[in-house]
Amino acid sequence: MKNPELEKFKQEYDQLIKELSQNWTPEKSQKLQELSRLIAQIPKKEEMALEKDPKTVIFEIRAGAGGEEAALFAYDLAAMYIKYAEKKGYKVALISESKSDRNGYKEAVYEIEGKGVYSRFKNESGVHRIQRVPKTEKSGRIHTSTASVAILPVYPEKILEIKPSDLEISFTRAGGPGGQNVNKVETAVRLLHKPSGLIISSSAERSQQKNREKAMSVLKAKLLEEQRLKEEKESREARREQIGTQERVEKIRTYNFLQDRVTDHRLKKSWHNLDKIMAGDLDLIIEAFQN
Repeated sequence: MKNPELEKFKQEYDQLIKELSQNWTPEKSQKLQELSRLIAQIPKKEEMALEKDPKTVIFEIRAGAGGEEAALFAYDLAAMYIKYAEKKGYKVALISESKSDRNGYKEAVYEIEGKGVYSRFKNESGVHRIQRVPKTEKSGRIHTSTASVAILPVYPEKILEIKPSDLEISFTRAGGPGGQNVNKVETAVRLLHKPSGLIISSSAERSQQKNREKAMSVLKAKLLEEQRLKEEKESREARREQIGTQERVEKIRTYNFLQDRVTDHRLKKSWHNLDKIMAGDLDLIIEAFQN
């Protein structure tokens, strides 16, 4: 991905090379050395920034307006992000899922781990909209549906105290498709954080302990995110636009299948070849935020 600062220095560097070939001066030579030093430093700075970047995110997706078609869209979006993550070599683990009648996603929670994962995924939070003719639509009508995406960074170095007395923990059997039990042991975990009212479920692991650890990880990420949003809001009271809350309710992107186009409304940019994008080819979109 392009770095604007690096591109600027390279342009100045090339210009100085041209000028020095025509008219050498000590000042220009000194400037050239300084530019060379800055250009060499930028990749190291970017590497350090990635090292500090959270290496794990909680990825949540929920069906919005549109009934069953919204659930199918949520499933397609989740599949798109998982394919992208796997192409990048990230580790993806399912934490919990709730399926619709046609195997769409009412809600799903994943954990994605890898170097630079938060930098790549952080701009995906918000409401995504799809416009297409569903496979179940007999009259050929175009449906507009939505799904919401939330990306929560996990900061293992941040200490967040959760009192045992603040938690209500229950265990159930992990359910399979159609309500079938996939095992006879109560491995699924449901956490209720009483002070905040947050309810977290984890059922993908076969071990009750692992499901409990996953659920606690999600709970901590949510509480830290709420804390960050609260601090951000307090520091920007003078602004009418509350960034932390708008990101979750704004329509950020539209996937228009009839026009084979995806449009990001924040960048005011569009890309074509939607089938390829839905297959996990997201580099052009995600890197557009870095340029």
